[in-house]
Amino acid sequence: MDRREFICTAMAAGLAASLAPALALSSAPLPRRKLGRTGEELSIIGLGGLVLTGAPQAQADRCVARAVEEWGINYFDVAPTYGDGEAEEKLGPALAPYRRRSFLACKTTQRDAGGARAELERSLQRLRTDYFDLYQLHALHSLDDVERAFAPGGAMETFVRARDEGMVRYLGFSAHSVEAALAAIDRFAFDTILFPINYALWTRENFGPQVIGLARERGMGILVLKAQCRGRWQEGATHTHPPCWYEPVTDATETGLALSFALSQGATACVPPGNEELFWVGVAAAAEVAPMDRAAEQQLRRLQAGAIPLFRYASED
Repeated sequence: MDRREFICTAMAAGLAASLAPALALSSAPLPRRKLGRTGEELSIIGLGGLVLTGAPQAQADRCVARAVEEWGINYFDVAPTYGDGEAEEKLGPALAPYRRRSFLACKTTQRDAGGARAELERSLQRLRTDYFDLYQLHALHSLDDVERAFAPGGAMETFVRARDEGMVRYLGFSAHSVEAALAAIDRFAFDTILFPINYALWTRENFGPQVIGLARERGMGILVLKAQCRGRWQEGATHTHPPCWYEPVTDATETGLALSFALSQGATACVPPGNEELFWVGVAAAAEVAPMDRAAEQQLRRLQAGAIPLFRYASED
């Protein structure tokens, strides 16, 4: 084990020890954790609206009902880009019976104030609600994305106004870039971050520790993407579990270890891939997730030995 892996493992183990009560073996409903300084408590697995795309409305209704009634899931995340609006249209009626006891997060890729306002209003209509619990800048990929959102006439003007008007309660962002995430955290007191916490990325690319460390320091709620991702598809591999554009973790044991690693970094909740089969694999694994220890980390490292990290980050070392 090299120096970086040792540091990452030690940090994960230390955090896991402090979080042990929330990660103890559990039956349904899923455990809940506080979302940063908001005081909200979310189930440790959230349902991403992409899961519902391509499904008849009756199936979408059953999926949401099962998530809420059998597993106590109260965190739902969606975006207008998921299925060109289909995810919002399916989730709206499916979530309607449970809306007042759920935490609904939505996003926008619009970077200007007018576009963000129009998309916010359309999303509220599709989702049959008059407010979002969390509204996020979606997919910050670059420093230019951040600058555009914060420029005069940028999307952040709409975000702050919508919060003042009661259309949204909390503000956050999602990112797949270390540089963009760090810049966004420095520019505004966001309530949450939605970011990849993935074993291969964390230990091999140093992708995530600096972002998650700063988010914890600022008291932000940490929500997780790509925990159930092994990495890029190997050349010639058959792509399975659409719409996954990466190689997903499909094995139940490996899923549990991957979720344990992500949750042991101080995260509140993980959002599984947008595939219904993998979503339920994640839910079942989360119900029995235990804190990450040295033995579990070594097992996860063996299972993901051949993984190709999904993103790259230039180390400062």
